[in-house]
Amino acid sequence: MTTAAISPNIDTVDELRALEAEAVHIIREVVAELERPVLLFSAGKDSIVLLRLAEKAFRPSPLPFPVLHVDTGHNFDEVIEFRDRRVTGAGHRLIVASVQDAIDRGRVVEATPGGSRNRLQTRALLDALEENNFDAAFGGARRDEERARAKERVLSFRDEFGQWDPRAQRPEPWSLYNGRIRRGEQVRVFPLSNWTELDVWRYIELEQLELPSIYFAHTRDVVERDGMLLAVSEYTQPAPGEPVLTESVRYRTVGDLTITGAVRSTATEIADVITEIAAATVSERGETRADDRTSAAAMEDRKREGYF
Repeated sequence: MTTAAISPNIDTVDELRALEAEAVHIIREVVAELERPVLLFSAGKDSIVLLRLAEKAFRPSPLPFPVLHVDTGHNFDEVIEFRDRRVTGAGHRLIVASVQDAIDRGRVVEATPGGSRNRLQTRALLDALEENNFDAAFGGARRDEERARAKERVLSFRDEFGQWDPRAQRPEPWSLYNGRIRRGEQVRVFPLSNWTELDVWRYIELEQLELPSIYFAHTRDVVERDGMLLAVSEYTQPAPGEPVLTESVRYRTVGDLTITGAVRSTATEIADVITEIAAATVSERGETRADDRTSAAAMEDRKREGYF
């Protein structure tokens, strides 16, 4: 894998710097208005870009808030290794909210052992926000990911239970953000709201950001199930008669490996990935996340409960 620079054209650079400036402004505004923010970090490409933007917002000073990872326990090893190296290696404070710990404490019940834990992340996240008295959480969600996310404001208000009501959100005319909340309420903040997947990759190219290796083509044993290529692991085993395929694949998004699918690819460099993304007709979550293949209403229900 290589991340050699490709010299994007001047118009693209100008567009990316404008998006960067907007995101940095949002991050600074929230830190100025709220008391205890935190940055959500999955070690995925969007949160990697978000972390770089936060660093730029306050450099040369250290980040004025910690970094929080909601850990399902069903992780790609490459992602966890990258998470620890990127966050703690930069001197940031890392908090890990563990779904397994929530299960052990009886906060949530795992209906299917070894199955997807994505929905269980909500309880782990809300507990972590409450235990640390966080009143704002920066997230890397983008409006182009899927329809329910497109309803989010840049500042998405949650009640004292962490729940989201799309009809109770505040208008944001002329990019003016009202961060005033009552005690116990929270704000989810999405500085990448106006970015696309292609913007994220072009910014990664421009800034020469390191990514977990699974974002680039590699050989992996997978099973093809419901139109998705799922990595063979201790949690995902082939069913009787289901063949194990050895394929050249990469991932467009990272998450719970039991529901995160790979795409066939030979793209080992950023330029090749950008070419593939530019030609894609399906969003990364629609193509590679089993839980996001459900209806937009199902995702909206999860968001109402406190999901990212």
